[in-house]
Amino acid sequence: MFYTLLAVTFVISVLMSFIVAAIFSKPIRAMLQRIIQDEISAAWEKYLRFAIYVVGISSGVRVWDLEKYITPNARDGKLIELTQERWVLEIYRSVISALQGTVMLLLAFFIFALLAFVIVRAFELKKAKPNAA
Repeated sequence: MFYTLLAVTFVISVLMSFIVAAIFSKPIRAMLQRIIQDEISAAWEKYLRFAIYVVGISSGVRVWDLEKYITPNARDGKLIELTQERWVLEIYRSVISALQGTVMLLLAFFIFALLAFVIVRAFELKKAKPNAA
């Protein structure tokens, strides 16, 4: 039963990561192309997609929390049973944790991308100003 739960949380985490990567694919591509303006932006996009999967899966499959189903309790030496209610709770936690992890990653990316955009825009305005005069 534990192995099934581990596999299910893994599949859910991959699915959540795929959905997030698909939703944010166009905005990420547009931002990177605007900031970098070179072919290397495609490599950065692939790296960020990979990071979304790594963070989403590692956040969604909470191995340290799942250990309670295979390690006896310190107080009474009993294992926690995997009931239907616990399955629902673990699946819910997996979805929320995977989304939280990817949201934090994307938030950090978008903050740095916004700062980079402001810097690029400032240089563009500075370059265009002497030409206008």
